[in-house]
Amino acid sequence: MAVPKKRTSRRRRDMRRAHDSITFSAAVELCETCGELKLRHRLCEACGTYRGRQVVDAAE
Repeated sequence: MAVPKKRTSRRRRDMRRAHDSITFSAAVELCETCGELKLRHRLCEACGTYRGRQVVDAAE
């Protein structure tokens, strides 16, 4: 069984844990046309627009 030869210092331990507090946040913004939340670089599901242009009919 593997057993560490030396004790891990507080500095090395904390450097390893530095990324544990980072959380993923999705790139969300408001639609220019209808004001609904949407992901960036995607068309709006509510109104069917992308970058101010009507791409898909909202009825679909």
